[in-house]
Amino acid sequence: MLRKLLHLLVLVFLPSYSYSESIVPYYGYTGNAITDQSLMWSMPSVIPGVGGLDIQNVIYSYRIQKETGDFTTVYVQNEFASGTGYIFRERDDWLPGSLSGTQINKAVPVGNLPSELWGNGSIVVEGPGSVYDANVVYTYKVTPCYNPQFDPNCPGYVVPVPDIYEIDLDSLYNVMNDENVELDRNTILDENEEVLDENEKKKVVEEEEAKRKYRLEKAMSVSDTTALFVEGMRIQNMNEMMNIAVMSQGYYTAQLAGGSYNETVVLADSKLPDGKSGLRNGFAQQLLHQQMVDSQYNLNEGE
Repeated sequence: MLRKLLHLLVLVFLPSYSYSESIVPYYGYTGNAITDQSLMWSMPSVIPGVGGLDIQNVIYSYRIQKETGDFTTVYVQNEFASGTGYIFRERDDWLPGSLSGTQINKAVPVGNLPSELWGNGSIVVEGPGSVYDANVVYTYKVTPCYNPQFDPNCPGYVVPVPDIYEIDLDSLYNVMNDENVELDRNTILDENEEVLDENEKKKVVEEEEAKRKYRLEKAMSVSDTTALFVEGMRIQNMNEMMNIAVMSQGYYTAQLAGGSYNETVVLADSKLPDGKSGLRNGFAQQLLHQQMVDSQYNLNEGE
């Protein structure tokens, strides 16, 4: 029953704002504030520790333990954190005739009271009897823009300006003002000027050396380019002179004397006879082949 009542209250107080999600007020509820049999609790351990949190409802339930004929009073309460008395106190009177074990469920609206006002809570029983199975839950609303600096979209937001620490140069250590250091101030100034002069001279020499190297490299690059150009012109002139010499000899217009050359060898007979040496060579090979074949047969017969 207590859980259903709690869910109903949360749905009733759902937000309907048009701000961005980062600054929309949101709602929630705590767990059971009672964690032991003492029936007492500290609010900082129950509610979230965020700014802009307002308590809206106190929802509680418990069962009464008493004799039927007894008169018992139960208080569910929270002390006022910033003063005396109570910021919340609900009274339940259990008249004679009420049965032991009866459960009570209540949801008490308290408006929107800032969480900073809520002190320690407790359940107190006056008269014979006691309570058990107690539950105390708080519903709340959190407004992030409670602190305007929470989000740039909050009303009243001020763009933060960083604090720039100003250094007092006069307060820094100065060896010239140190009474424990014995120095000739004129000598120190002269030495500093000499060091500056040496540095300036060194800087001038380095700049002149860099300029000299640059001019030398520039001159060398120009001379290399000129030499390559002259060499190319020389080769081109030589080629042109050779072409003129060849053309003056008339090599391209010379012609070979004569025309076609006819065949002067005439064969008397188109049929050439076989050579005798070739015949003798062929006959000898034939005889050798025949002897080899006959020798194979002779060997077979001997076996």
